Amino acid sequence: MATQSLYRRYRPRRFDELKGQDHVVRALRNAVINNREGQAYLFSGPRGTGKTSTARILAKVLNCEKLKDGEPCGKCNSCLSIDAGSSYDVLELDAASNNGVDNMRDLIERAALGNPGRHRVFILDEVHMLSKPAEAALLKTLEEPPDHVVFVLATTDPQKVSETIRSRTQHLQFHLLPLQELKEHVRWVVADAKLVVSEDAIDRVVQLGAGSVRDTLSALELVVASGGDVEEQISLDEFIEAFIDHDPGRGLAAVGAAVQFGADPRALTEDIVRHLRDAFLSLMAPELVQLPKERAEKVADQARRMGATGVVRAIEVLGDVLIEIRHAPDARLLLEVAVVKLTRQNLSADVASLMARLERLESGVTAIRDSTGPIARPSLVDPTTGRTKLGGRASATMPGVGQTARPTQTEAKPEAQPETKPKVSEPAKPTAVLGDTEIKSVWSEVVASQKPIVRALFSAVTVNDCKDGVLTLGAPSEMHITKSNEHVQTLVESLQRIAGKKLEIKFVVAASKRSKSAASAPEQDDYEAIEDVSETTDAPTGRVSSPIDELAKAFPGSKIVDDKK
Repeated sequence: MATQSLYRRYRPRRFDELKGQDHVVRALRNAVINNREGQAYLFSGPRGTGKTSTARILAKVLNCEKLKDGEPCGKCNSCLSIDAGSSYDVLELDAASNNGVDNMRDLIERAALGNPGRHRVFILDEVHMLSKPAEAALLKTLEEPPDHVVFVLATTDPQKVSETIRSRTQHLQFHLLPLQELKEHVRWVVADAKLVVSEDAIDRVVQLGAGSVRDTLSALELVVASGGDVEEQISLDEFIEAFIDHDPGRGLAAVGAAVQFGADPRALTEDIVRHLRDAFLSLMAPELVQLPKERAEKVADQARRMGATGVVRAIEVLGDVLIEIRHAPDARLLLEVAVVKLTRQNLSADVASLMARLERLESGVTAIRDSTGPIARPSLVDPTTGRTKLGGRASATMPGVGQTARPTQTEAKPEAQPETKPKVSEPAKPTAVLGDTEIKSVWSEVVASQKPIVRALFSAVTVNDCKDGVLTLGAPSEMHITKSNEHVQTLVESLQRIAGKKLEIKFVVAASKRSKSAASAPEQDDYEAIEDVSETTDAPTGRVSSPIDELAKAFPGSKIVDDKK
């Protein structure tokens, strides 16, 4: 006779033996104590969390002969027969293999029959596998069942259950166990069953179980059969870290080690995709992640470091592998190629790979900009006039077009200029105190190093004079001066760091050249206002037509009549 599995041997038979589902136990126990049992329940949650076991405990409670405080006695004929699986009061049906409409009609016919106990409990497992006709056949009976009938529907995927079914049930959600609570339960099982297992093996078993009691006890049984110790296996975290670090060698080594331990390439790919799904959900909808708290935090950290684009691309690439692997002569090779694609993005030219590379570049540029400040591009200037060329700002962004030169100052001496040009992002502080002429010469560099709004305001002003620490600037209007005064302190601080002394900025309204008399001869400055004469267009020559002439051309043969006559 085969030995009974640990997860069956230690299946809970009372509410107080159910681990990690206190909210479910409280709701069901109070309903039984207060005689408010529901007609239909929907139990949902990950595999191995006690859904079917709870349904059997509920069936015992509803039919127990010696019920006490909402707990079954476990000794009466009804409890013993339910534990043995021979009770006429309980009918279990697996919807995965009995999902047709005929199966539901047979179940409905049985619901109308009598039974020995107080209630007849129908446990329908994996209810999301029912076909649409089967759901329709069950719906009416589920809405108005006989008084002695209670339906318990169990599923691992409640989203696939139709809304009409869910609306007619009391929905109770089961959770995965925290790692610490699961570890304590494993230690109790080891002590009760008198097993010889090392502490390292217990930690490994709990990790493999991932919050599921049944999976944990199955892993424990395998460890016991192997002598109490567990061999070190490759964790799925190794693949994720290889994707994050873009290390193809680490990824290929993880594939080789996993296959050497006996992992099937297709099953391994499915496990990686399932792990990536948890990472994706931790970014988009953390409440949908069905993992223990400690494990969920680690997966969320991996997802943040990998990025949403990287996670989605990994799922897409491995999903394609799962489709192609069915007909591949070497399934391992497809997985290895996919791992290399995900760790070496420059080897792939698909859209997802290019988007991931662009995302990495953008994040790098953002980090540099945050640490060094905005990058200012100086305008191109004409060395002969010292004025900005038309289109100079746009040309500065094109490689090989012109060179950036500092405006010439007739009053500045060559030896007074600094030997090195200050950087645009942050002008360098001189070793000596600058003179008035030198301060005027570095003004354009100081303006170029400011943020865009300040740079735009002060690019429109001109340096009139600098004397005794007072820099006089000419602004186009009083309104411009008012707006500039809001940011003048920033310019003062930058100038003081460069000049090495206290400075003051004073504004005056610059005289407009257009206000001069049109009869006066144009001065040289007026010609210089046109920064690039070659880019202008000559006006048309000849006699200018009057409106009357244009009307006469538009209507040939017409005659103009003077309406004053």
